[in-house]
Amino acid sequence: MYTLRQNRWMALLIGVLLVCFSAICLLLQDEQAKKLQHKGNMTLDRIGAVSLSMNENASAVNKEHIQVQGKRSTSQQTRFELPIQLQNVNNFKTWNNKTKIAFVEQLPSTSPKSKTVLAREQAQAKPKVVQAEASHRQKQNLQLTPPKTLFFSRTKLLSPSERAKATWQYNVTAEDVLLLQKIVMAEAEGEPYQGKIAVANVVLNRLRSANFPNTIKKVIYQKHQFSPVANGRFDRVKPNRDCIRAVNEALNGKKAVTDDTYFFLSLKLAQDLTIHHTRTYEKRIGNHTFYK
Repeated sequence: MYTLRQNRWMALLIGVLLVCFSAICLLLQDEQAKKLQHKGNMTLDRIGAVSLSMNENASAVNKEHIQVQGKRSTSQQTRFELPIQLQNVNNFKTWNNKTKIAFVEQLPSTSPKSKTVLAREQAQAKPKVVQAEASHRQKQNLQLTPPKTLFFSRTKLLSPSERAKATWQYNVTAEDVLLLQKIVMAEAEGEPYQGKIAVANVVLNRLRSANFPNTIKKVIYQKHQFSPVANGRFDRVKPNRDCIRAVNEALNGKKAVTDDTYFFLSLKLAQDLTIHHTRTYEKRIGNHTFYK
């Protein structure tokens, strides 16, 4: 009986100790949780202070930038007030103190207004482009079409636009054009394109000069002047596209040699070099040397 009573007191004592130990553990957990919460609050406060200081620095930089811009504007004696909306900035106006001048800046966007303005500008630009292309084509067609009349002054062949300065004129026939094309083909078939134009220039310069015949046919068939006429090559050739174009451009006033150039020869093939020794050198194009 005594042993049983003694064991009851021991069990009660052990129960009390267990309750105290569990209470102590709970208190320790609460203290640790409070410490962790306090540390988290401290960290948040530090982050907030850092962000606040960064914002203050940024605002200070912006203020300095605005002050610098203000100094620049006052140094240039121009003060602008810019009512700018931060949201949906499509345009802004700038007013001068003395004279109000509106500057509208349209930002690139896909709004219907910008598309309308772009469409108007394109519609206005199209007629100008078409006119420029038409004038360019007209000039090209003029260069590729032989004129019906040549206009001369005393010293040079004039373009059709300079006819008011002409002292006399020459009516060009279809036979004249064909003869010019054949003489260019016979004399300069293997020569550069500029050399072909230069041969036509020589014939037209002789036509203008009082020292040579007064028609293209007589100039070409004049004795001892063009070797292809004498050896029969002139009658056999058929002008190619380059020769036809070179003649048309020469008749329309394009020049590869000066207006006082009347002779040319190939130093490699020529048997008579009298022109080379007696005339003034002008230039060399390909195998042909031109003289005044």
